[in-house]
Amino acid sequence: MTLDQLRPQMTGIVTPVARLSIRLGLTPNTCTVLALIAAMVAGTAFWYREIGLGVIFVAVNAFFDAIDGAIARESGSAGVKGDFLDHVLDRYADIIIIIGIFAGGFASWEVGVFALTGVLMSSYLGTQAQAVGVGRYYGGLLGRADRLVLILLAGIADILLPAGLFSWTFLGIMLLLFGFLGHITAIQRFRFVWRELNRSE
Repeated sequence: MTLDQLRPQMTGIVTPVARLSIRLGLTPNTCTVLALIAAMVAGTAFWYREIGLGVIFVAVNAFFDAIDGAIARESGSAGVKGDFLDHVLDRYADIIIIIGIFAGGFASWEVGVFALTGVLMSSYLGTQAQAVGVGRYYGGLLGRADRLVLILLAGIADILLPAGLFSWTFLGIMLLLFGFLGHITAIQRFRFVWRELNRSE
């Protein structure tokens, strides 16, 4: 189960923040773009091995990513265009942050590419479920919210324990996990969608 599946339970926290954001004049698309900008700063920070700055802006990315949909619902502006923009920019955010981490030397490029393929395939299967009529599916071991939390924890661990673990940085270990768990999640999502499509025949 991923943190993405806890979205309904987070309504009591997210909704008041969304309402305040609306009063401040923020729109869903503005928050989506701000989330991408935060990811760009985070990726650049990791690239230059400024872990603390990277962690802060990953948290900023997570914040705006959490409230853009809530603002859309509260303002009555939810629609397919905003959903499409959110998914596209989220994928770019994932790519930028992960590239920043391995380009900064926290993991080899091979591990980085493994992480990227796992992340992108798991995300693709989630949205492809919607494309074939099953509906957006957030199931599986590793969702986007999980990844952001893991990046925050791994970054903090690397700040506190710069020697890492068995010659690996914690961010490097995390990317390795993204690869393995991302592909497992993709398989889990494929199996779910395949079963649903068989039932609908």
